[in-house]
Amino acid sequence: MTLRNEQKYRSWVEVDLDNFTANLREIKRLIGGTVDFMQTVKADAYGHGAIEISHAALREGARMLGVANADEGIQLRISGIEAPIVILGPSTLPEIPDVIKYSLTPSVSDKGFVRALEEQLEKSSRTLCVHVEVDTGMGRGGTMHSEAMDLIAHIRTMNHITLEGLFSHFASSETLTTFNDQQWLLFSGLLAELRQAGISIPLTHMDNSGAILNYPDLKLQMARPGIMTYGIYPSSETQSKAVLKPVMSFKTTIVLIKEFPGGYGIGYNRTYVTGHRTRVATIPVGYGDGYPFVLSNRGEALIRGRRAPIIGRVSMDMCTLDVTHIPDCSVGDEVVLLGRQQNEYISANEIADKAQTISYEILCALGKRAPRVFLHKGQTDAVEPRLRRIFVPGEEKSIARIDSIIRHCFQTRTRSEELGDAIYYEMFETLFGNEDRQLELRSCFRYNITISQLPEAVEPRRRADAYFQLRTHVEYKKTIRSDTFMIGCASDREQLDALIEDEHCEYRWILGGSDLVIERDFTVEKMRIDGEDIPIIDAKKTHRGYEVWFGSEKLKPKINREVKIEIEILTKKAKGNRTFPVYLLYPTRGLEIKFHYENANLRNVRAESFFAGRHPQAAVSSKRGKSIEIQLSNEEWVFPTSGVIFIWDV
Repeated sequence: MTLRNEQKYRSWVEVDLDNFTANLREIKRLIGGTVDFMQTVKADAYGHGAIEISHAALREGARMLGVANADEGIQLRISGIEAPIVILGPSTLPEIPDVIKYSLTPSVSDKGFVRALEEQLEKSSRTLCVHVEVDTGMGRGGTMHSEAMDLIAHIRTMNHITLEGLFSHFASSETLTTFNDQQWLLFSGLLAELRQAGISIPLTHMDNSGAILNYPDLKLQMARPGIMTYGIYPSSETQSKAVLKPVMSFKTTIVLIKEFPGGYGIGYNRTYVTGHRTRVATIPVGYGDGYPFVLSNRGEALIRGRRAPIIGRVSMDMCTLDVTHIPDCSVGDEVVLLGRQQNEYISANEIADKAQTISYEILCALGKRAPRVFLHKGQTDAVEPRLRRIFVPGEEKSIARIDSIIRHCFQTRTRSEELGDAIYYEMFETLFGNEDRQLELRSCFRYNITISQLPEAVEPRRRADAYFQLRTHVEYKKTIRSDTFMIGCASDREQLDALIEDEHCEYRWILGGSDLVIERDFTVEKMRIDGEDIPIIDAKKTHRGYEVWFGSEKLKPKINREVKIEIEILTKKAKGNRTFPVYLLYPTRGLEIKFHYENANLRNVRAESFFAGRHPQAAVSSKRGKSIEIQLSNEEWVFPTSGVIFIWDV
């Protein structure tokens, strides 16, 4: 048997996404159509590859993703996943800035964390959902059951924290015990107490894999399947309660075959000595790859559909197998350490039994330095394999690592550390802005400006002669991070810079004119998201100028999703200033900017554009005496700082 092109690694893990999808559909059948599910993807999705597994789960309708800590959530966010991500364990205080920055949902177990989270949310003008974990008998994370009501009441006094979920965790769900019943009674009793107090919490969840199988009647709004989604039964007594398919296989190849005479020691400390002439195959897998050392002289592998015993000690990077009974095997043959080959199958539970551990540990550790090859619809090239997982961004502080790599590349290309750093900092200031803010991308940018004479019926003649009326309609698509946001108007450049620094400021304006009153002469006439009007919740003067705040509960399901935003602003412009600039502060794909001046009596109107990008030349068209238009296709990116300045004579 020879390697296929995609099997060009020393060892590799195959992840069958079709089997994973089949398991999810089985779970959805078990929990019913009215119950949502959160896909548990902590520990790199139990070793299967969190990014790809998350995408597959979301395609199958997962409402949320569950991780163990903020770093795991960040890895998903920077890979482009925008779905809600819940940190299932208690979050730490140092994680709070990243939790806020990447819109993660922390689990809350104590008041101290709540206060610290509220304080940092207030400073950043952000809101965040949390889930409260209740300890009903697990004896691990969570607030004690007797103290849960007090913690919930405390959270409800916070202005920037929304209590979205409440959950607990079974200690022994894989078996039928009375203790599980006691835990359920405590949690359901708490829910009843909350209902009596008139407190509604949108999401409650307690069912893990064992509970889904053993307690089908204990249903809440959401379930949290984990191990069973990967085709592993929580216990032997649950095997008859669902049809699951294994998702992971761990494979390698024979790299060397030798024949030894009887009495020859194999491996460290000669723990195995051949009793007769023995044919031995060496494979490039050891305990450094997560294959347990305890399987020395105990484990088995599959070669050409037959079992071959591990002989000698499992080394850090190699194992040796007795293949005397498989005379036709050769160097390059596939070796299966976990999974199926022809009619033979080695399961995670089998390995766990021999290693005196549990299948969870086997899945998380096995093949930890091997690349993942994802199978989809029978093809291994349907989903590209990740780089070797030790290099996957997010395994460590990925942003810092990526920054370091980019800086080094600039220094190498320019052959100057100083020049490389200068380019690096200028690029990131232009494209990313503040280092603690996620990159904001916009697309399908449309900007319609209509300039006209001020109606005398609206303004006295002196003011009508001094100002134009300006109506601006802006629309674009972007991913929103919050259900509240602000449109600001500044009186000077200093105020404008302050508005730009606020990530909640969706759009900002500078109003010129010595006798203009900012709160009177600047009006947001319309704010719509996905075609729906968003109401004003506050309007006030601040040190940054005039702020108009919008928000709606209806936006919460749209958070971390792309929406279409439309803004219409009515204001005034001094006639003495014969220019109108449009600046792009964010990377934008596709734009159309129109300047209508038919009713303003302007002469010699022209546009000076400056676009940074691969194709900086925009198409310019005009209708003499009426309008001028600047356009780039929806496939082309424009980088900040770009824009257009319209210039005219009067």
